[in-house]
Amino acid sequence: MTLFRQIYSLLLGLFLVVVVSLAYVQFTETQSFLTKQMESDLNNTSHSLGIMLVPDLEAGDIVGAETLINVIFEGGYYQQVKLTWLIDGKQQVWENSVKIEGVPQWFIDLGFFDTISRESTITSGWLQLAKLEITAHPGFGYNELWRTMTNSIIAISILFLIAIMLARFGLTWILKPLHDIAEHATEVSKRKFGPDLPLPKTTELKSVVSAFNSMSHQLKKIFNSLDEEVTELRKKNLVDQVSGLPNRQYMMARIHSWLSEPNNGALMMAKFDWLEEVHSKYGYQVRDETIRLLAQRLQQQLDEIAPSVIARIAAYEFAFLITSAEQEQSSKYLHTLIRTVNQEMSKAGCKPNEQFAIGIAHRTDSMTVSELLSQTDNALQQAIAENNVFHWFESDEKQLYSKEQWREQLSAAITEKRFQFKWQSVYLNNQTTVLQRELYCQLTIGETEIHAGQFMPYVELLSLGSLLDRCLIESIVDNGIIEKNDEPIAINLTFHSLRDLEFHKWLNQFLRNSHFSQRIVFDIPEAGIYSDPDACQALCAIIRDNGAHFGIDHFGRQFGSMAYLQTLRPSYVKLDQSFAYYDENEHSSELCRALVNVAKGLDIQVIVTGIEEQAQLARFEPLKTEAYMGYISPPEKVLN
Repeated sequence: MTLFRQIYSLLLGLFLVVVVSLAYVQFTETQSFLTKQMESDLNNTSHSLGIMLVPDLEAGDIVGAETLINVIFEGGYYQQVKLTWLIDGKQQVWENSVKIEGVPQWFIDLGFFDTISRESTITSGWLQLAKLEITAHPGFGYNELWRTMTNSIIAISILFLIAIMLARFGLTWILKPLHDIAEHATEVSKRKFGPDLPLPKTTELKSVVSAFNSMSHQLKKIFNSLDEEVTELRKKNLVDQVSGLPNRQYMMARIHSWLSEPNNGALMMAKFDWLEEVHSKYGYQVRDETIRLLAQRLQQQLDEIAPSVIARIAAYEFAFLITSAEQEQSSKYLHTLIRTVNQEMSKAGCKPNEQFAIGIAHRTDSMTVSELLSQTDNALQQAIAENNVFHWFESDEKQLYSKEQWREQLSAAITEKRFQFKWQSVYLNNQTTVLQRELYCQLTIGETEIHAGQFMPYVELLSLGSLLDRCLIESIVDNGIIEKNDEPIAINLTFHSLRDLEFHKWLNQFLRNSHFSQRIVFDIPEAGIYSDPDACQALCAIIRDNGAHFGIDHFGRQFGSMAYLQTLRPSYVKLDQSFAYYDENEHSSELCRALVNVAKGLDIQVIVTGIEEQAQLARFEPLKTEAYMGYISPPEKVLN
């Protein structure tokens, strides 16, 4: 029971006790008064009637005596009058039934009034003439007592209703600060720190609210300090201090995770020997400033062409990972890179197209990290040997389909729902309980089995993401995949779905009409949250309001604040695969621990991804994460 109801019940209980006590006192006093009044009236009537009957009794006038008694008896105040003549023993009786109009019989049957009778002997001198016995009628008492009781009940009821309303209004006003504290506490438990609560006028509540505001400030500082710790550790371990770009460690881990995802793109390595000329001419300070300005210009110019990661991996070497692009777009990216570098060389007093070389290798199907790095380095060395600005590593692998052929094939597959499914189990750390199963799709065209890594880049490129997500969600319901196991099914949403308002409306309607919404979870990529936070917040609200759940995929990959966790409040986060590839001898464990602490501080489950062997999993045990996934437990085919 709430405090409001407890106080409310106590006040109403005390009010009822007081009112009932007063009503009882009034009732008993009224009853006693009416009894005494009837006794007094009976005494007066008995005395006066006895005097009035003396002449008729002396004369033996029976008719006169009866007439006199009838006059008094017909007034209705007496239940019985009995006259006994002592001369001959003759007895006459006048009697009224105990029937009272306007008073319920059950009330009369309660017997609040005892029978009141008076007996007297009528004499003439020393001669006894008759005996007169009068019994009072209780009708007057019951009428008055019933009227008093009903009036009291009406008055008490009115006062009770008024007291209820006043008590409710008063308690609501008095306890409003406590209600505000409860609501604020709920928000704080969700790590949503709003403005301070206003201090109430009540002294006791003022101290409570003041203490709560102080506690809220401290919790907010703790979370902000964790967020700042993550930022500082990223700068310390993953960022090159001169250029402000990611360093070699981050780039290597990112390449590992990129190759494990369904994507296409290219890796470029550039060697800028002209920076050594700047160093020799102007010193290391000018060189460092030139590197910083070059990094800024590269980020400004290249981000507009294609999504990429730019890193400084050595003193005069840079790496450019284009995470999603066809060869034509990669070529445009390359030429923009060359043009930007030449512009900065001219500003530094160096000759354009000299003293720098770029090697490029495009990602192919089933490529490993060592193969990609080897091809890129070979292309760079070839460019240096031939004194060319760039060299593109020529791969023997032919493109499966052209862009338009992919559009045709994918559109048909989405319309006809021809996708097959696999799922990968996410295990709790006890290694026996499955937390959820992440769903993967593949496609068969003709006799060729095509996995997601081959066609997903074209899904994003052709803006078919929301159509594909809609198709997959409908397919797992139509094929009964959700019913095949008790664990939730995790579905990866594409970037296009995050921004598509039509998809938002469709998903809202789908989840509202689905009986399995609580068994569907959605993975939202962290990059999508940074690119369009408002759209992601709207989509997350739709998912949460309909009873489904969502989590953040690739958690910790982006360089930015973790404050979005407070706003979105995901059920879980999946740590980026790159953390599984960091060398344990380096300081990356500090960053990983800080990221886990941020999530766990918000009561969010942490799932480690990219686990391939038991030794990797053992490295995460000190961090107290909840679950893991990876090719230590490879995907399994879902039988439709």
